Amino acid sequence: MLSTRIPMRSRQGGAVIITTALLLLFLLGFMGLALDFGRLFILKTELQTSIDSCALAAVQELDGASDALTRATNAGLVAGNLNKINFQGETAAVADAEVTFSDSLNGTYSKTFAPIANAKYAKCTHTRAGVEPWLLGALTAFSGDSTYGATRGAFAVGVATRSSAQSACAIPVRLRPRDASDKTNFGLTPGEWISTLYDEKSNSATVEPGHFGWVNLNPGVSSSAQAIKDQLLGNGSCIRTDAGLSTTGAKFSAALEWNSRFGLYKNGAGSPKITDAAPDLTGYSYTATNWPSRSGAASDFLAKRATHRSYGNTVDTVNAGDAITGLNIKGGYKDGDMGTYSAGPRALATYGGSRRLVMAPVMEASSGPIDGWACVLMLHPIDSVQTTVYLEYVGNAGSPGSPCTSGGLAGGASGPLVPVLVQ
Repeated sequence: MLSTRIPMRSRQGGAVIITTALLLLFLLGFMGLALDFGRLFILKTELQTSIDSCALAAVQELDGASDALTRATNAGLVAGNLNKINFQGETAAVADAEVTFSDSLNGTYSKTFAPIANAKYAKCTHTRAGVEPWLLGALTAFSGDSTYGATRGAFAVGVATRSSAQSACAIPVRLRPRDASDKTNFGLTPGEWISTLYDEKSNSATVEPGHFGWVNLNPGVSSSAQAIKDQLLGNGSCIRTDAGLSTTGAKFSAALEWNSRFGLYKNGAGSPKITDAAPDLTGYSYTATNWPSRSGAASDFLAKRATHRSYGNTVDTVNAGDAITGLNIKGGYKDGDMGTYSAGPRALATYGGSRRLVMAPVMEASSGPIDGWACVLMLHPIDSVQTTVYLEYVGNAGSPGSPCTSGGLAGGASGPLVPVLVQ
């Protein structure tokens, strides 16, 4: 009788094949988990960076003005979508509806939050869905489970507010308080105009209470007039809120750099390009001629900034601006909104920023520690050494409703407000 038994070696060979197949399937599953979920982790990280940037940029615009939510949304979208996702291969595509606002961290967020003045938190969210798996889909063929090949996505949320800073970015101007004991408004009234009060020609450093003068934000680096010029052309200087400063007197030679913030340029004083001497979003200016009340120009300034009015109030000539202000800005000055420089037309809208609503240190002594921080509006350019220069005192830069923002480092006890992530 013939035997039908399968040889032992053949049965062992079949078992090895099955075991190898199962092991490969097992390894393929682990590879799929590693590659596809690793890809999702990278996508999530990239997306979170985008959303955090969105929230930080948005909250910086929450200054209580009527157009604050619009500006905050636009700033958030620009910052968020500058970041790439999916291995830097595509834009984050954060949408308008994904930027919302509230008055508290756990409050109700809305695109149209009201009252606008109470909006203190900005939230950005976004989901990147429809991510096709690379290897996990192959497991469907082995297991018959279609969930392995399902598309997946990543979600990110970021919430930012503003808190006190331990450093602040300011212009090189020192305001002397009218009342040193008043730590809220320094004896000043929000909306009032404050002026220089010293002998410009003798370059005296004496500043009377309730007035202002130049101060060197980096006395340990340089004490020359060029230091003041550099601090006006750039973003000011970011210094510790408890730093010691020294006054430098009045320097009319810095007028060219001061005027660049109004979109007014001449040879040797930069151009509208953001990397050179960026202007504000508006060059429209205020003097007793066109603003005889000499108070409360900030709200009109914000309206002019929203439409990028030039020094000549959209008539882009220096003479038109002089007719408005009564100043005499001539001697080679050109309006940066005319396209006479390489920046091209509409330079204020293209290259402008928040360059006139700025912070200034408050100091009782002519040198030494900073007593507080003021939010001030640079009202007009300087046309001569005889010009009495005015700033408008907007308020304490450390108050929750201050429209002045800083790029300083958060973590202070009473410094000006800077954007920080809270979720």
